[in-house]
Amino acid sequence: MSELSFSLPELGWSHFFQQQLSLEEWESTKPARVLAVHRNAIDVASEHGAQMITLPGQWHLRDPEELPTVGDWLLLDPSSGQPQRMLERKSLIRRKAAGIESKVQLMAANVDTLFVVTSCNQDFNSSRLERYLALALESKVDPVVVLTKADLADDVSAYQQQAIGLNPDIAVETVNALDSSSVASLLTWCACGQTVALVGSSGVGKSTLINTLCGVSRQETGTIRDDDAKGRHTTTSRTLHSLPSGGLLIDNPGLRELQLSDCQSGVSSLFEDIEELAQSCRFNDCLHQSEEGCAVKAAIAWGDLSPRRLTNYQKLMAEQQRNSETIAEKRRRERNFGKHVRSVMVARYKERDGY
Repeated sequence: MSELSFSLPELGWSHFFQQQLSLEEWESTKPARVLAVHRNAIDVASEHGAQMITLPGQWHLRDPEELPTVGDWLLLDPSSGQPQRMLERKSLIRRKAAGIESKVQLMAANVDTLFVVTSCNQDFNSSRLERYLALALESKVDPVVVLTKADLADDVSAYQQQAIGLNPDIAVETVNALDSSSVASLLTWCACGQTVALVGSSGVGKSTLINTLCGVSRQETGTIRDDDAKGRHTTTSRTLHSLPSGGLLIDNPGLRELQLSDCQSGVSSLFEDIEELAQSCRFNDCLHQSEEGCAVKAAIAWGDLSPRRLTNYQKLMAEQQRNSETIAEKRRRERNFGKHVRSVMVARYKERDGY
């Protein structure tokens, strides 16, 4: 991508971002989109080509969620190339970082569609798919379930029905990731200026899918184990690729675990059927366990609701509440520390300048 030049619309620029600029900013800065984030630098692309830039030191005093991630838009100084400010995001995909610390990990920004990729084999897991779908809905991104390795499955329809059953309003596409004609069904979401991102566990064929969508080999692919259909991580960083269709694609490394944070509305939207049933329960604080007059348990007894789906709903709601509380506490500490650092720096500057 660095050898080519792109117009702003081809990079995903829209009225949403244009309206954030003053006339002075439009004339004195150049918009650039973040392609990749490294430890000490970021790759960006603008109408003038691609370049690697470093963030000013004061940027690192910001809350981690205010730092650029793949897909963000920055306003750069044309002469120095330094970022002046970051534009408001129209969507942000994030998760609670792996480990015991309460940290949020940014996955991608300004994404239009999220391809939730899984395969038609032992890797298929309804509860895991519900995690990804809740994440997409919370992030204000349209999710599409992509079932890969359809050519290797004995009964593709069984996987399709399970995926559709998670939420009938969410699109489900079945593909052979090695076949460009099969993958063509995904191009609906890959039009010029549209940004899609891929998520899914290792070994489901994300890298193969990317290579087929791009028309060239952009990602290394690996094999999976025969005993459990698990794969190794072949993608280790988040990058933005251009597609022949004019769209933009962000890949994410295979996730060993996906913990949700601040995701109550996403979970509620995905499990809307359960929450509607809960309104008919006799008690407002019904836990859907052994209470009398529980409409949710009645639906399970009648076969209208899967016990697994209720269990996963309760698990995700409890998990996101727990993670959100710890992350909120950490944010408060970081904001207070940032204010303290800024006040100390201001005091030092005043002392130096003799105020």
